[in-house]
Amino acid sequence: MPLLTTAAPLLPTQPVSLRDVEYWDDTSDAIVMGFGAAGACAAIEAASAGASVTVFEVASAGGGAAALSAGDIYMGGNGGTPIQQQAGFRDDTDAMVNYLLLAGGDHADSEKVRLYARQSTAHFAWLVAQGVSYKNSYIAEKTVEPAGDDCLIWSGSEAAWPFSEETKPCPRGHLPQWSGPGRGRYLMNLLCERAIALGAAVLYNSRVLALIIDDQNAVHGVVVRRDNTLHCVRARRGVILCAGGFIMNTDMLKQYAPQLLRAKAPLGTSGDDGAAIRMGMNIGAATLNMHEGLVTLPFYPPASLLKGILIDERGQRFINEDCYHGRTGHYIFQQPGARIFLLADNAIFARPKFSAMMSIEIAAVAESWRELAQELKLPSGALLETITNYNEHAARGSDPQFHKAPEWLQPLVEPPFAALDCSSDACRYSAFTLGGLATLPSGEVLNEQRQIIPGLFAAGRTTCGLPRWGGGYSSGLSLGDATFFGRMAGLRAAGAAVPSPH
Repeated sequence: MPLLTTAAPLLPTQPVSLRDVEYWDDTSDAIVMGFGAAGACAAIEAASAGASVTVFEVASAGGGAAALSAGDIYMGGNGGTPIQQQAGFRDDTDAMVNYLLLAGGDHADSEKVRLYARQSTAHFAWLVAQGVSYKNSYIAEKTVEPAGDDCLIWSGSEAAWPFSEETKPCPRGHLPQWSGPGRGRYLMNLLCERAIALGAAVLYNSRVLALIIDDQNAVHGVVVRRDNTLHCVRARRGVILCAGGFIMNTDMLKQYAPQLLRAKAPLGTSGDDGAAIRMGMNIGAATLNMHEGLVTLPFYPPASLLKGILIDERGQRFINEDCYHGRTGHYIFQQPGARIFLLADNAIFARPKFSAMMSIEIAAVAESWRELAQELKLPSGALLETITNYNEHAARGSDPQFHKAPEWLQPLVEPPFAALDCSSDACRYSAFTLGGLATLPSGEVLNEQRQIIPGLFAAGRTTCGLPRWGGGYSSGLSLGDATFFGRMAGLRAAGAAVPSPH
């Protein structure tokens, strides 16, 4: 028996008219597309608010891209989380707001930023209430992902220029208590199990193909393919799109963010194909920052390498090297040409600990900078001028050109000298998208006229959330955005109250 009265073939991501639905196979108060961080948290809050919840997950298990991550969540403000306070930090809410606004750049969403910052310590408590464990510990040194089960780290550019001049620095990266790889899986197992325990019906191997809309573009349900059969499922209160970004969709990358195609290690799952974004766009939803993404090559730890300098193929510096590795990656991809090198002398040299994963190799070693320039086939005059200028100022503890913090300034004078090859064609840069559907802090999807599309909500990388561009990214912002605003979307879809940003 056909599910739809129309004889026309169903086109994936294209909407289906409510008039063409012959009958409903099932009904739920809230339907969630995707069972990653945003989807799980949306399901938890909607179910906790008394709504019936059905989650459709295209994979055979939950977790999404979050399960592949370090599980880092960016939290603070309000005097600090218990972990921050134990480490001696009293994190001011306004300082966190200012940092997130700076990190968001010209297109920062002040409403989302203020809501998140003001509710951030409460969000920490909520995560703990779901069963997430955090060790009361702090790592002061610059790191990417600790090997042990420690919690608090400097996960962004808080202590680096220009952020450090505009707002008080504070570490806000919170890693769950889990040793070594698997933190993200640990976090997602807990959140997924919690959603199921609260009554959410989770259906795996289920691909949402289309939104079902009426003549005013209000959303009433979805068409889902399960076991090679189409099903029409009604949503009494709303559909929540939480199906990730579009890093795995080459056609969308070519159209919106072609620079990300240079990255050889896309971060995501096969579900990050942009389907949910396209579903929203196809019923008039607005998008934001579709050209933006994170590209990153963690060349530290060891932290000693931050005392080196990054140069382009003209032999010139272009960034303060002590900022977050996603910020350096962003500016690396903006340089003319693809050749980028990290220069170090014998005093600071060490092989990057992420080198095995990111393939950072030694491009050249020489007894003088002039010889190194010749080995790299760089303009020797420009490179020598760069080195001389840097060394002269570093000896005085200053960096007038790019404002690297004094603790990372050290003249590069001890031979032999080395160049680590950070070129995009030589390394495995990681990348994911940051653009997506335009939403209110409460999760409602907006059309081009900034009007709410009735019955449609979204969260996580399906939306344009807290992280707005790679140059301002901090580890933990995506998971912070997905978990918190997934919660807000779940609450609003269930008809419950959502905190105000003010």
